[in-house]
Amino acid sequence: MSAIGRLGRRLYRGEVDIDFVGRYKLWSILSGALLLISVLGLVIQGLNLGVEFKGGSVFSFTKPPASTIEHVRSTFEEAGVHQVIVQETGSRWRVTTETMPTSEVTRVQNAISAEFGIPGNQVDKQIIGATWGGEVLNKAIIGLIVFMIAIILYLTMAFEWKMALAAVVALFHDLVITAGVYAWSGFEVTPATMLGFLTILGYSLYDAVVVFDMIKEVTAKLGTASKMTYTEAANNALNHTLIRSLNTSLVAILPVAAILFIGTTLFGAGTLKDLSLALFVGMIVGTYSSLCVATPLLVLLKEREPKYAAIAKRLAAQRGAAVQDAVAKRKVPATAASSAKGGGGTVATAKRKKR
Repeated sequence: MSAIGRLGRRLYRGEVDIDFVGRYKLWSILSGALLLISVLGLVIQGLNLGVEFKGGSVFSFTKPPASTIEHVRSTFEEAGVHQVIVQETGSRWRVTTETMPTSEVTRVQNAISAEFGIPGNQVDKQIIGATWGGEVLNKAIIGLIVFMIAIILYLTMAFEWKMALAAVVALFHDLVITAGVYAWSGFEVTPATMLGFLTILGYSLYDAVVVFDMIKEVTAKLGTASKMTYTEAANNALNHTLIRSLNTSLVAILPVAAILFIGTTLFGAGTLKDLSLALFVGMIVGTYSSLCVATPLLVLLKEREPKYAAIAKRLAAQRGAAVQDAVAKRKVPATAASSAKGGGGTVATAKRKKR
């Protein structure tokens, strides 16, 4: 059986004990690198905001036989349009341009009709003002802020403020990395993308709540005579929820991956790719952050509490003494054997001298 197969069987049997919390430095370096790359993408590349946010003109018409993206783009450029984004959505072309006056829109509509032999009334056009796009963006930001406040209040009441803080940090971690992927990939940010962002926040929150609930249950038994530190108890809880988190993530990611990689390439589901990319990246990063970001941060905060600091100090002293006793016991037999050997040699020498 392959190593991957053996690992899978051990995961499903609950025989894997991964030190997630103990490797917090590794996770910190990995998350720091991902965040740095994402921020650089947002600064250098920037987000490709859709027409719904920045305003513009949208043309949609049936795809003529043998027409190509280059053909459609050149038709618009010959009509005097400069910012042209051509998308293939099933059996239609969707072309987004900069904001133009009504007269210019009509002229471009006539150029499309003449070039591709399409009646003018079959070329759909839509003009979106920058003011309306700004209102959509403001509402999206307000929705995100309200969502974050609701999360903080819920986690604070259901658990405690330290868990709420750890979960919110993990959520921002997921948002920045997902936004960075959009920046580097050049995918258009549309209202569907914003819905995807809110969805992955809810998914990441669900995963964090499952982990925190198990941690709360395990650490509630810790007392002055406990044989585990808070770190060890939290790590134990993580390993108990690991297979559940992986199963949930896999089941959720598979259909999203089908939409992203199969639907958009084979069936031309272009309107869904913005949503599916946010879900695909967010679910993967959300699972990682709940295990490797939120929990280590929570442990770092909790280990500073007097109760858990005292437990850790007592156990460290006991384990240190046990190690010293074990080392001393190993040295005693070796010393006794050496003494016996040395004594025997002295007797033999005396006998030789006597003879």
